[in-house]
Amino acid sequence: MLIDAISLGSLYALVALAIGLVFGVMRLINFAQADYITIGAYSLVIPTASITPPLLLGALPAVAMVISVVAVVTVLALLTERLAFRPLRSSDPTTLLISSFAVSYFLQSLIILVHGGRPKTVSIGDSLTGAVEMLGVRIPGVQLLTMAVALTLLICLVLFLKKTPMGVQLRAAAEDFQMARLLGVPANKVIAIAFAISGLLGGTISLLFVVQTGTLDIKIGMMPTVYAFFATVIGGIGSLPGAVLGGYIVGIISVLLQSYLPEEMRAFRDAGVFSLVILILLMRPQGLLATKASKERV
Repeated sequence: MLIDAISLGSLYALVALAIGLVFGVMRLINFAQADYITIGAYSLVIPTASITPPLLLGALPAVAMVISVVAVVTVLALLTERLAFRPLRSSDPTTLLISSFAVSYFLQSLIILVHGGRPKTVSIGDSLTGAVEMLGVRIPGVQLLTMAVALTLLICLVLFLKKTPMGVQLRAAAEDFQMARLLGVPANKVIAIAFAISGLLGGTISLLFVVQTGTLDIKIGMMPTVYAFFATVIGGIGSLPGAVLGGYIVGIISVLLQSYLPEEMRAFRDAGVFSLVILILLMRPQGLLATKASKERV
């Protein structure tokens, strides 16, 4: 159960981190993040009406497949930033939020147009579906992979944010964007980097989900993004460590409720998760790790 909770929390933490990065520099909740994940998953297969489509990028060797899927989603994230969000950057937050919803619905419609609306099955990473025995406990290999990938990405991102000039500029922009611009931080480059990282994370998450579930659905990225949005809020919106912490909290709560609720109540697990989120916010409205952005929101 602990492994399940950490594995699920790792996925939510990565999605929450992608949302938190973009919010930090643009004060924008990018709901199109769900569709980045979905398009990354669908890029694995050839467009067809069949429920068992032939593989496209999924037919490549493992390393090439990962690089290709991540590249597709990263380019998509950069395109949406350039075409949909950059022209509206000087607008009020409500306009940006509406644009985010518009981009999300456009991408969903595009997927339906190209691939159809029926769920599909796809098989990649079959070697990871077996269990590994550790200390007398049988653990699915895909969960170990998820935790390892999440830990690696988190470490790399921390090193990038703390040790590289662009990472420092990104942190400065997230703390106070206007002051960072006055001090010479290039706004366009910093925002593009934030979207590129969100695309990189989205592509990685899409692969992990497909390996775990073996299915493609136009809403495959919806629930992880909803949970991740709640995670960023309870962690302290605008705080990257808070987003990661919130992701693990939401994942652990979700698994515990699924395990300990009576069988007839498990269908209401999501309601229980969201109720606990509301309770946390009632006790600490600014989130667990308050930032300047969260204080402004409160």
